[in-house]
Amino acid sequence: MTDQSGDNTPKQPDVNGADNPTPDTAIKNGPFASLRIPNFRLLLTGTVLSNAGQWIQQVTLSWLVYDLTGSGTMLGTVNLVRSISSVGMIPAAGVLIDRINHKKLMVITNSWLFLITLVLAVLLLSGHSQMLYLFVFAFLGGLVQTTDTALRQVVVFDLVPRRGTPNALALIQTGWGLMRSLGPGLGGFLILWFGPGGNFLVQAGAYALIAITILQIRFPVQKAAAIRSSALQNIREGIRYVSKARVTRTFMLMGFILPIFIIPIFSVLPAVYAEEVFGGGPDVLGFLMSAVGVGGIVGGIVTASLGRFERRGLIQLASLLLLSLSLIGFAFTTSLILALPLLALGGFFEMIFLTTNQTLLQLSIPNEIRGRVTSIVNLNSALSPLGGLIAGVGSDLLGGPKWITIVMCGIAACIAIGVFFGSTTVRNYQLGKATANSQSKDQ
Repeated sequence: MTDQSGDNTPKQPDVNGADNPTPDTAIKNGPFASLRIPNFRLLLTGTVLSNAGQWIQQVTLSWLVYDLTGSGTMLGTVNLVRSISSVGMIPAAGVLIDRINHKKLMVITNSWLFLITLVLAVLLLSGHSQMLYLFVFAFLGGLVQTTDTALRQVVVFDLVPRRGTPNALALIQTGWGLMRSLGPGLGGFLILWFGPGGNFLVQAGAYALIAITILQIRFPVQKAAAIRSSALQNIREGIRYVSKARVTRTFMLMGFILPIFIIPIFSVLPAVYAEEVFGGGPDVLGFLMSAVGVGGIVGGIVTASLGRFERRGLIQLASLLLLSLSLIGFAFTTSLILALPLLALGGFFEMIFLTTNQTLLQLSIPNEIRGRVTSIVNLNSALSPLGGLIAGVGSDLLGGPKWITIVMCGIAACIAIGVFFGSTTVRNYQLGKATANSQSKDQ
């Protein structure tokens, strides 16, 4: 029998959770327990590189668009084009993940990102800096990025035993938090050193490194249950499952809270706070963004250290409430010295909420439809522009960022309290129950 990649390489000993999955009893506790699995180390390395590329690309593309046009509207339009292509690809992305060999699909998506990034780099380096090329790049990148993001979440369950998936997902999210902190600054330095064209060339090189990590991963044999039905039927099955599965639906709805009420405060309002509240410029903005990133990194490590702590549903609600209160405290302060630790606390609790929510959500999904359901769950990413619009308009209408922050975080806090008293599904949900349910669904 061959591995998922289709080659005839002899199987390796049972050490990496692939052809012969590592037994749950072999997974030990600790913040870096999943790193003992060689396949997961490769996946994490590639994912961190991919996250870095995304943040660097976002900074570079935004800078280039504004440099060419001087228009904030045009900048928003490019981001809108990317969002539209991402949302439009969501149903198809889930079907592709469930129907196509995961290793092959990872190679295809990464190769596509490498190709379009290299082509744009060559165009820019040759002096062809036109908005049309940037719109096309944003559209094509959004299409593939949707599939790549969902696929990397699904692949964790291919490579890591159920008992280790909470730790593995926490490390994946920690890598995302690390790149959120370092990526924008690195992107700015790369623009300074190499220019936009050279920056995209560096990103293409990163995708080449990611391809190397993918080719080294040994995947388990993938079940072909979804392949026997049509693509349209696959999409219907994913939607039907979300509509009927109470646990999955509940945690998916909980996941919508961050992009609507919280993430815009981290992504849209810091520039307003930096100038209008703290009287600073780009340096103060950098401090504010870095504080969130540092808090997120610590939060990811803490979540990865929870081991077999059972009351993950309660942790999710507590972290949402404390996240909201931290940002309300931040809104009331006019001292940068006090604002930075409050933002760090916000990033800390945001990462705990996000990782716990994703863990319980993924454990509620059967393997055979994980791709389709995960792609539907990723609709929450499409809500970020809406949340950003609410935050921006609210800041203008309410005379600054303070009151819109309080309103949005107040709503999030009320949701946390309301769910605690009104939903036993979330309040009492335990990790052991989630893991046992996940294993029974895959048998």
